[in-house]
Amino acid sequence: RGTDVARIRRAFRRAAHRPALDAGIRARMGAEAVALARAVGYVSAGTVEFIMDRERHFYFLEMNTRLQVEHPVTEMITGLDLVEAMIRVAVGEPLTLTQDAVKLFGWAMEARVYAEDPRRGFMPSIGRLTCYREPPAEAAVRVDSGVYEGGEIGIHYDPLIAKAVTWGESRAAAAAAMGAALDGFEIRGVDHNISFLGAVMAHPRFLEGRLSTDFIAEEFPDGFNGAAPGRAEAVRLAAVAAVIHRRVVGREAAISGQLAGHEAVPGTVWVVRADTEDYPVVLRELGSEFEATVEGGAHRIESDWRPGATLFEGTLDGASLRVQVDRVGPGYTLFHGGVEFGALVLTPRAGALAALMPVKAPPDTSKFLLSPMPGLLLSVAVQKGQEVKAGEELAVVEAMKMENVLRAARDGTVAALHAGPGDSLAADQAILEFE
Repeated sequence: RGTDVARIRRAFRRAAHRPALDAGIRARMGAEAVALARAVGYVSAGTVEFIMDRERHFYFLEMNTRLQVEHPVTEMITGLDLVEAMIRVAVGEPLTLTQDAVKLFGWAMEARVYAEDPRRGFMPSIGRLTCYREPPAEAAVRVDSGVYEGGEIGIHYDPLIAKAVTWGESRAAAAAAMGAALDGFEIRGVDHNISFLGAVMAHPRFLEGRLSTDFIAEEFPDGFNGAAPGRAEAVRLAAVAAVIHRRVVGREAAISGQLAGHEAVPGTVWVVRADTEDYPVVLRELGSEFEATVEGGAHRIESDWRPGATLFEGTLDGASLRVQVDRVGPGYTLFHGGVEFGALVLTPRAGALAALMPVKAPPDTSKFLLSPMPGLLLSVAVQKGQEVKAGEELAVVEAMKMENVLRAARDGTVAALHAGPGDSLAADQAILEFE
């Protein structure tokens, strides 16, 4: 019957959207891991990894004779301190609980915050952390890190900045907590993967649990270039951008000695330009709040943000909100939930004039071999005037303990060498040039 078919379809969708690991599979994996440890006489903390196929058959992948980077996930859903247990076992003390006493509560997930650029194929980034602040610690949020503001991310080690771990009563709640935590990181001085992680946390397929090792390749086939905001999200960010700019202009208006006729005026009507889209915004100040009317809808925004701060924290329509803010020339770049929103806030007259300005084309770099990452140039395999074929080795760059071989994308002739073995390279620095 129709009602039965509908019920079966709903049940199937719920089953299809469940993460693959259920209680039965978890128990079988645990038994196999314990059997492996016993077979080799292993006594300590250890991690056994499996890989699972579409039919939920799992296979042994590897064993690490240590705790791994994901161990806080287990700690958050069990309440155990695995590091303490490992140390006590190491000095000969017996465990104080049995496996039956280990209970799982809720859901937890971990995101690795890396110094890398998702827009460049996740190439590592190096540099000094000119700003580093973590989201506030909460019962449902844990951050493990080994970096500090003013510290340097170098080329010789793994570029892990921090691990963000969140807990929730459901998987969706844990993901929501993770999204809010990621929005609270303030990291400047190096590229990082916060926007990518935020986009994953908000991705429908991730939230449904339909995951595989092909997730990134399937959902971002052309690489990650930032999550595209939906119309509602774009409107919300346009309203925030207008409030930010209003605060900036308000501070500028308080500066004495301004040239007559050129004073900064904290107006109420603005045009927020994002890419080629314009969002007219009307602001009304209501004590500590602003009312921003965009496309016929009014939004209440409250925040104590001040010009120069990199984190806009407050509420929008009563819901808590964290938005990263960077000043870029005359405009702003806002980061929230994986979305990168470039905004230029103008008066209506300036907005009309800006629409008539030509767009500058990016420079042509097709004749150059550019370093894809910061690193050390180990070798150059060609000389000036040499003809090369597509796929031929051109240079080797070392970064993050790995040697990266750079090859010719097409046939050509080397016109000039701009770097030599032993040189330290910045990302996008020219190594050689073709005719």
